[in-house]
Parts: sequence; structure tokens; C-alpha cells
Amino acid sequence: MHEIVNAEYVGDYKIKLFFDSGKSGIVDFSAYRNRGGVFELFKSEEYFKKFYIDHEIKTLCWPDEIDFDPDMLYYKATGEPLPEWMKS
Repeated sequence: MHEIVNAEYVGDYKIKLFFDSGKSGIVDFSAYRNRGGVFELFKSEEYFKKFYIDHEIKTLCWPDEIDFDPDMLYYKATGEPLPEWMKS
């Protein structure tokens, strides 16, 4: 499992993520603004900027219990290929 240790907003719904492995990369979350449901909140950039690292579950979170799988974020940020078990 990949753990997020730091995150920085870089603008335009993009966040640079830093992982415990020493790797880092930028993830573009702009597509989530149009997904509806809990992601409806992402239409407000001010809300989006309220992200934080939950050090207990070691991933990127927002108020209202929104979070993302840290492994998925790792592969999006680093561009490494997904392991077979994540492809289904």
C-alpha cells in the first residue's frame, strides 16, 4: 500500500502528491466536478482546496468524508502501470 505523506495544491484542481516511497506526481481532479453525488461539492474550488492528509488512513481527504484510495492516487500521480489486481 502506498501512503501519502504530503500534498500541495498547484492550481486548476491539480494536487501534487508526495508518497512514502519518495515518489511524487500531480493528479488532476477537474473531471470530478461533473460527477455529481458527493463530488458535487468539488464545483466550489474553495471547498476543493480544503483537502488534507488523514494520517490514520494515509490518504487524501476532504470534509464530509470524501477520500480516495491511496494506491489509485499513486498510479495516477506516478504514471506507473496498474498492478493486475487493480485492473478489474
